[in-house]
Amino acid sequence: MAKCHATATPVDMKAKLSATEGSPVANETEYRSLAGALQYLTLTRPDIAYAVQQVCLFMHDPLEPHLNMIKRILHYVKGTLAHGLRIHASLPKSFTAYSDADWAGCPDSRCSTSRYCVYLGDNLIPWSSKRQTTVSCSSTEAEYCAVVHAVAECCWLRQLLLDLHHPFHSATIVYCDNVSAVYLASNPV
Repeated sequence: MAKCHATATPVDMKAKLSATEGSPVANETEYRSLAGALQYLTLTRPDIAYAVQQVCLFMHDPLEPHLNMIKRILHYVKGTLAHGLRIHASLPKSFTAYSDADWAGCPDSRCSTSRYCVYLGDNLIPWSSKRQTTVSCSSTEAEYCAVVHAVAECCWLRQLLLDLHHPFHSATIVYCDNVSAVYLASNPV
């Protein structure tokens, strides 16, 4: 793959990976090795976290479409070698989180995937992309679960800063792209 062509995105958003469609890969050990290496790469490349999370769901029984997605991620990494996580020394003035979810994104289980990232000032600190454990009945519920995960991470980070004797006094701003989930979160009932 060293001489492969680059691609603009790490994942094809139109195609969904399934646990049943496709033939088994010839070498499962190679698949697991590549997926593990990409998982390690997500420590400094949050832009591939969702795609890597998707291929890691099938490590127990990989199929050819899963291997093709790994190859697409490698094509993307080839074209974005200069990308990476940059942390700047500065006094943080804001604590901001962004959350998103895809409602019933898994074609097999109909579970949604929650994603969030948290910025302390200009620095991206934690990020996550995880499959939700339950099936959401609506996009509002899936988005609200993603917001809950982001807020829980923010609470943990604020407590960590407090334990390190650097409390953060301003409010945390959490962004969500679903209006219904925002209304649900702001309802005191």
